[in-house]
Amino acid sequence: MNVYQLKEELIEYAKSIGVDKIGFTTADTFDSLKDRLILQESLGYLSGFEEPDIEKRVTPKLLLPKAKSIVAIALAYPSRMKDAPRSTRTERRGIFCRASWGKDYHDVLREKLDLLEDFLKSKHEDIRTKSMVDTGELSDRAVAERAGIGFSAKNCMITTPEYGSYVYLAEMITNIPFEPDVPIEDMCGSCTKCLDACPTGALVNPGQLNAQRCISFLTQTKGFLPDEFRTKIGNRLYGCDTCQTVCPLNKGKDFHLHPEMEPDPEIAKPLLKPLLTISNREFKEKFGHVSGSWRGKKPIQRNAILALAHFKDASALPELTELMHKDPRPVIRGTAAWAIGKIGDPAYAEELEKALEKEKDEEAKLEIEKGIELLKASGMTKQGLS
Repeated sequence: MNVYQLKEELIEYAKSIGVDKIGFTTADTFDSLKDRLILQESLGYLSGFEEPDIEKRVTPKLLLPKAKSIVAIALAYPSRMKDAPRSTRTERRGIFCRASWGKDYHDVLREKLDLLEDFLKSKHEDIRTKSMVDTGELSDRAVAERAGIGFSAKNCMITTPEYGSYVYLAEMITNIPFEPDVPIEDMCGSCTKCLDACPTGALVNPGQLNAQRCISFLTQTKGFLPDEFRTKIGNRLYGCDTCQTVCPLNKGKDFHLHPEMEPDPEIAKPLLKPLLTISNREFKEKFGHVSGSWRGKKPIQRNAILALAHFKDASALPELTELMHKDPRPVIRGTAAWAIGKIGDPAYAEELEKALEKEKDEEAKLEIEKGIELLKASGMTKQGLS
């Protein structure tokens, strides 16, 4: 088997099936990543969504016996939405991050990896592979960086010269000893725009993220959102793009190369109020094909409630009141009560008091009390201004 020729053939085949970038690296242990992960874990900066076994995250040979190299791929996704609908005073909208526009990228990249695996295995019966997208053991970003796909920027995103950081990543471990590519030089320079713009200070240092403070992570949690983040989430329903949109290296980067990645504006930027009462079936039918649906409807509904509070949308008060009184989930009842207080209409004080009287869940009770205090503070502020 001519490995050099096979690499060239694989590169050409990857282009023919719509892979925008392909790179190669060794299956050596990711030693510097291991040190970084141990530090992140000790600081409590990990999200908890990662593979818990650090050895598996940094040792490809634990995942595929006789692994010799890793093939990294990247697909560019759009950064701008055509015909994006606008929020109005009575029809406010939320937003899904760009990585959740169009068809779930896990499925898109998995299809590409399957084709690449089949292509290699058709060349020789002894070829072995193991592929992964996002939820696998390896760090997609660490592999992509070492394979020359892009460099790891200060915002912790892999940034490519061609497409900026608007790329999905995946990789395939193989027992073929492909010649490794050369990593790309860091292009951030002295710029710190991403660190300065991060809404929660989650980027604690260049290249160091406290995932527990990252809005992208927080939007995926299922419990009550900590108070300090509620006014910072804005109208985000899933994910956060701030550290990408402020990056000078992303300026003018907008690629529409894959029809399946094009956003449906009514899904990527949906009306908020209908989300409050959407059924499980309706949610799955409308949002089930996007990556932002993976945690189910509860986090999205909670975030929609917080977005309505952010907009101080008084037209949503009847729906929020209904949720506060009747929703079976304490997180939704309590968040709705907090939002009612935040919106600040004194006509709803009695509804909050009634909810507090009958609420059995201690956490939800606390949220109703917060709502009552917010309403009182709002009333005092209005009196002071009049």
